[in-house]
Amino acid sequence: MTNLRLEPGTAAPDFSLSDQDGSEVALSDLRGQKTILYFYPAAMTPGCTTQACDFRDSIASLQGAGYRVVGISRNEPSKLAEFRDRDGLTFTLLSDPDHAVHSAYGVWGEKMNYGKVIEGVIRSTFVLDEDGTIAQALYNVKATGHVARLRKMLGIDA
Repeated sequence: MTNLRLEPGTAAPDFSLSDQDGSEVALSDLRGQKTILYFYPAAMTPGCTTQACDFRDSIASLQGAGYRVVGISRNEPSKLAEFRDRDGLTFTLLSDPDHAVHSAYGVWGEKMNYGKVIEGVIRSTFVLDEDGTIAQALYNVKATGHVARLRKMLGIDA
C-alpha cells in the first residue's frame, strides 16, 4: 500500500503495459502529445462504465484541445477489448494486473467501500504534458461528472 501522492511538475513514472489488443504501450510512446491518464477500478462496472462513456462522449473536444485519453485498470487485455467493443470506447485501455503502475502513481491503497476499509484502486486522473511531466494530479475523483469537471479545469468548452 502507498501514501505516495504525485505532484504537478514531477516526471510521470515510467511504464510499459499491454493495451486492449495485446500491444505494448510505454509512457515514452505518449510523449509529444498532452495525455489524460486515468485509473479506474474495473471494466464494465457501473461507475467505471459511466466514467469511460463520459470520456468517449467528450473525446472530440479533448482531442480538439490536443489531449489523448488513456485508461488504466487491473483487467486483462481481453476484458479491456470486450469493454471497448461493448461501449464503443475510442481510446486506449491499458492492463496493469499486478498493480505495479497503480502503486507507482499512488493510486493503489486503502479506501472506503460501502463503509468498510478495503485495499484497491483509488480512482484518479493525471494530466501529462508533452514531455511526460505531470501537469495535474487528481486523486479520489468521482466517476460521475469527473470528465465535465476536468474539461472545465483544462479550459475546454463543452
